Amino acid sequence: MSVQKIVVLGGGESGVGAALLAQAKGFDVFLSDKSALKDSYRVTLQTAGIPFEEGQHTEDQILIATEVIKSPGIPATVPLVQKLRAQGTPIISEIEFAARYTKAKLIGITGSNGKTTTTLLIYHLLKTAGFNVGLAGNIGDSFAEQVITDTFDFYVLELSSFQLDDMYDTHLDVMILLNITPDHLDRYGYDFQNYVASKFRVLQNAQPNDQFIYFAESQPILDGLAKRQPVVDRLPISLQTRVAPGGYLADGQLISQFKEHTFAIAQAETPLRGPHNAINMLAAILAAQSVSITNEAIETGLKTFQNAAHRLEPAGTINGITFINDSKATNVDSVFYALASMDAPTIWIAGGQDKGNDYSQLDDLVRQKVKALICLGVDNHKLIDYFGDKVSAIYETQQITDAIAKGLEWGQTGDVVLLSPACASFDLFKNYEDRGNQFKAAVKKLMMNDE
Repeated sequence: MSVQKIVVLGGGESGVGAALLAQAKGFDVFLSDKSALKDSYRVTLQTAGIPFEEGQHTEDQILIATEVIKSPGIPATVPLVQKLRAQGTPIISEIEFAARYTKAKLIGITGSNGKTTTTLLIYHLLKTAGFNVGLAGNIGDSFAEQVITDTFDFYVLELSSFQLDDMYDTHLDVMILLNITPDHLDRYGYDFQNYVASKFRVLQNAQPNDQFIYFAESQPILDGLAKRQPVVDRLPISLQTRVAPGGYLADGQLISQFKEHTFAIAQAETPLRGPHNAINMLAAILAAQSVSITNEAIETGLKTFQNAAHRLEPAGTINGITFINDSKATNVDSVFYALASMDAPTIWIAGGQDKGNDYSQLDDLVRQKVKALICLGVDNHKLIDYFGDKVSAIYETQQITDAIAKGLEWGQTGDVVLLSPACASFDLFKNYEDRGNQFKAAVKKLMMNDE
């Protein structure tokens, strides 16, 4: 029998990891990336002796593949992908490929917002409890590369809709769906139901004894469940009613019930604020309970958790004014959660590359919380047109240092200056991390000058 040929499209973290795993499993491997590879990835492939190309896709090398592992960043509408599909070549994700070769239990987290925080928190809870656990998916090191040695008992996987789209047979033992709000609609034919269907792929191989943790006040999730009726152990999360089994918020207490186990902690005792983080924490607590972590270990883990950068991250205080970096908030829904978390008058910095935003869901929060709006972007007309009669002071700039200076000028002791852009960063910055890092660096510089 001839050796099967695996072609990997995309030479980022997931692609290079997939190529290494395919080589380790005895496949004939070729990696192709239309852009230039990062130096570190190029060296990894050269050291491993894996043939690759960059800056082009050589079709006669790719179309002969037995199977293609596609980067989540490559849309299904690309002509090369359509050619592969037309000739019946299976196209899968790195997650799908790696899952074939692991004995570990898999915890998968998806949702339009909160995925990264929830994934990191579950990983931290398992690690604190002494579990042998890996972190992968849309975060951390390549799942496929970790599976080469397959030394973990659990993997916590952050799953984007793009990764789910190319998953078919992967079985997740615990599935988490945090919320579904309009996002990435340009990849789904501007049809929200296509995006909903993509998120529900997290359930596609659910067994009756698997746990499905979901936010019960997300209407698209409820509608999707009513339509699909999956046979799975359901653990809903609510901010409005006391659900059991499941998790809920009551009088500032996070309470979760799984089988005969009940866990409770005051949200104020944890480092994560706001209703959106109550959902994220309840999801993580239920996931931890479902893999038999003790209440003591869960409590320790919650109290010692440090969230990833750029998510409601304190950046410093100047003249009694607190600066918060929420650069990861690239859609309106994320900003909704950020503003809901604010308990002080807020000077809001927003703007960037608009993704077809509908700002109407922010009306009440902006009226209650926002004293001024600073627009940081190349084209701010949409923000200004929408909020012009809703916010008493609006300022426009393309410089992050200028935005911070204006926040200081307008702020008073006890106020918050919140960078929560609602937009992509690519008009002025490399990515949301670059935007957040520049914000933090500028605040830090002012703090040093202030001493």
